[in-house]
Amino acid sequence: MPRLCWSLPVIVGAAALMAGCSHSPPQTMAATDPGIAQDLERVRNATRIYQDTAVARAAGYPTMNASQCLADSTEGGMGQHFVNRALLSDTLSLEHPQILLYAHDAKGKMKLVAVEYIIPYRIHPREADPPRIFGRPLRQNDPLKLWNLHVWAFEKNPSGLFAEWNPAVKCPAHAGM
Repeated sequence: MPRLCWSLPVIVGAAALMAGCSHSPPQTMAATDPGIAQDLERVRNATRIYQDTAVARAAGYPTMNASQCLADSTEGGMGQHFVNRALLSDTLSLEHPQILLYAHDAKGKMKLVAVEYIIPYRIHPREADPPRIFGRPLRQNDPLKLWNLHVWAFEKNPSGLFAEWNPAVKCPAHAGM
């Protein structure tokens, strides 16, 4: 398999172009669908250890630009993306998301808010059937040339469990796009 060399600014910078992506049903979906609720609990159990960004970095989730926080003026924020490039493959695992998303809490401390699953088009072509996780297809992200799905596992999202942006996530005034 060819080695993928992506820079985090390219990944997260182009993610800002996704503001027009479709919206997902409300977060209460997890409470009404037992399969989604079980999958969500598996994700939380597997990633809870990464509440501490130092633990995430040691496990292979670095961020190259610590001040880069993605926000959209109308949709909300995503936070900062910590990408584990070793997990980029054609296989998705609930317990091993390729990206961890962090945002600042009210005291300015970084907290884990979401996970993101991605598969680059060079591994799973755009023309192929979409990869699936949580019983749903990943979205096509043409600017980044990848499939992706956000899961707001640790931060309630009024826009939906699988929405791209979260109105509750805010970027500090000194960070962001």
